[in-house]
Amino acid sequence: MTKPLEEMRDGQSIELLKELHILTRDGKINQDSRRKLKQVYHLYGFVEPLLKDLQASGADLNLVDHGSGKSYLGFIIYDLFYKSLAGGHVYGIETRDELVKRSIELQKKFGFENMSFLNISVAESVQARQLPAKIDIVTALHACDTATDDAIEFALARDAKHICLVPCCQAEVAKTLKQNKAKQLASPMAEVWRHPIHTREFGSHLTNVLRCLRLEASGYKVTVTELVGHEHSMKNELIVATKIEGPRKRIGDRLDYILNELGLQELQKRFAPAVRADLN
Repeated sequence: MTKPLEEMRDGQSIELLKELHILTRDGKINQDSRRKLKQVYHLYGFVEPLLKDLQASGADLNLVDHGSGKSYLGFIIYDLFYKSLAGGHVYGIETRDELVKRSIELQKKFGFENMSFLNISVAESVQARQLPAKIDIVTALHACDTATDDAIEFALARDAKHICLVPCCQAEVAKTLKQNKAKQLASPMAEVWRHPIHTREFGSHLTNVLRCLRLEASGYKVTVTELVGHEHSMKNELIVATKIEGPRKRIGDRLDYILNELGLQELQKRFAPAVRADLN
């Protein structure tokens, strides 16, 4: 065991970190938990200024965390930012019933009144009426494979102002590239993903490129950066998007071109700019 992070944020509840099993009962932390907490703190460092921007604009401060798991991110965001607010709400979306029940127990124990957890999939959340029609900020930390795309679908459908994503295990595009490889071998471009390891790596990279183009085509300003160093996590790409304008056809055309050029037309629906959900 080692000592807790020297960078522990002001106002952070030690008891909450113990209940999340990030800290031990005697307040110490092991190396694995240190990595987890550092990732969450780094992501919070990106989320906090977005929350302050929303607060200054008078927004409702509704935040949805997709694929919340044990809700490290949601609880720490609430503890550091929402706890002192009169309003705002944090929602956690998770399919594993036991994790949802545990999160609800902790929410009640710490008196986090403006916090809720739903036992539904990210895909189901797009039309879920338990959530407000307008969501201000959407987060997804390591939502696996297409769950990240579903989180984007949700954000677009609920007209989110800000989106923070750390994608994980992107397999769909690589699978489609592999399935269509025989058709594409006549093109020299197929050499980019001809070998299986390149199919996987190129497919993962391409997935995030397409996600960024989808967001830009939907009117978002997109920034892509590292979350933390690779010594902490190999799934390290952070996508931050902020809505600044309406749909941009030129970007949508570029997205379509890439899909057509690489034989991925069947994924057109997956990456098409979305419209707001009709929840009336």
